[in-house]
Amino acid sequence: MTDTSPSSTLQAVTRFVLDSRPGDIPEQTRAQAAFLLLDTLGICAASAPMTAGVIGRNAAVRLYGGSEARMLFDGRRVSLAGAVFAAATQTDNLDGHDGYNPTKGHAGVVIIPTLAALAEAMPDLAGDEALAALVIGYEIAGRAAVALHNTVSDYHTSGAWNALGVAAMAARLWRQSPEQLRQGLGIAEYHGPRSQMMREIATPTMLHDGSGWGALAGMSAAVLAGEGFTGAPAVTVEAPEAARYWADLGRFWQTDHQYIKPYPICRWAHAPIDAARALLLQHGFAASDVARITIRTFHNAVCLYSGLPDTTSQAQYSLPFAVAAMLVNGRIGLEHISGPGLSDPAVARLVALTDLVEDPIYEACYPEGRWADVTITLTDGTELRSGETHARGGPERPFAPEDITAKYMEFAGPVLGQARAAALRDAILNLPKGGDFSAVAAHLYDPTV
Repeated sequence: MTDTSPSSTLQAVTRFVLDSRPGDIPEQTRAQAAFLLLDTLGICAASAPMTAGVIGRNAAVRLYGGSEARMLFDGRRVSLAGAVFAAATQTDNLDGHDGYNPTKGHAGVVIIPTLAALAEAMPDLAGDEALAALVIGYEIAGRAAVALHNTVSDYHTSGAWNALGVAAMAARLWRQSPEQLRQGLGIAEYHGPRSQMMREIATPTMLHDGSGWGALAGMSAAVLAGEGFTGAPAVTVEAPEAARYWADLGRFWQTDHQYIKPYPICRWAHAPIDAARALLLQHGFAASDVARITIRTFHNAVCLYSGLPDTTSQAQYSLPFAVAAMLVNGRIGLEHISGPGLSDPAVARLVALTDLVEDPIYEACYPEGRWADVTITLTDGTELRSGETHARGGPERPFAPEDITAKYMEFAGPVLGQARAAALRDAILNLPKGGDFSAVAAHLYDPTV
């Protein structure tokens, strides 16, 4: 019988974080980590000029100043904690980054800034070790998430658990001891923001998924542990009831099952968006032909903001608005959830025509599946039905590599310039082929155009 006691779980985590070699991770998983790095950096770059990103970086200078790391797509120097806080905060506020259905949230938003910040002091960091560190971050954060969600009654934001991935990555790259790793995980979990996700859903703001604070807590925990600070054992790792969620560590790779978003919108809205998109592509109707939209989906998606948004934050958490924007524009880009896009009268008309219905079948599939169906009634009485639709971009409906790189260029190109965006893309995709992380870092710190 497998020993799943807390001590054996911690020992397995310690071996995985501190002792595993890049070659112990499947080649496909390391390649997937490179695509996740590409995708998240594209969103981080695109979000740099946004108000939340500017505020986050300026706040990092005031609150977490130092000289250990430069802020992504900015270049000003702050502390390690400040650098990861700033990048995670700005990325979180565009909401186009990766996630994993069972975690009900996001790891890459803190994992990628952590690698960049730590690599500042590691100019010779090899590509295979950089990718291994990313995978370790995803795997530790993801299991902490599933353990948390299944052992507490409230639904907490990603910052509550992705902090542990940050602490694990730092422990590995700094070659901390097993005891320092244990203390770092415990400190990160204790101080990770257990903020209630549904409060943000009800009233969308720049708080988003709490990942800025998760990154801050995780990096601070690793620094503290390295100095000898102690913390209570992480219950998401060491509690007996958590052991089952770590039993497949090193065998099942959550990294391979992250979804990549086609739209900078809350993932809960993606299945209805994709269903509406499919009907639009199949039937070629105009938005002005639509008389009624009925969306059937799971409970949390129905709870998304139902009014006409005034801010980008509200637009990213609005299901009717997102579907309407797709039907009007045929795509959803940053320009559709900001500025004049928020007051498009054609979109507003469709929002007013939308009905939301909670479906018990789709609710039973959540969080592992994100399903919906859409019925569009045209002005001539024709009813167009999508049928059951799952969101694109995850293992259920995966993107091809060219889809991921095209999305990256769509978001990164306008703010970095096409040449810089392409050079960063090529450096990232060369990591699994033997490239060094310094080639990636060369494109990360100059301000956006």
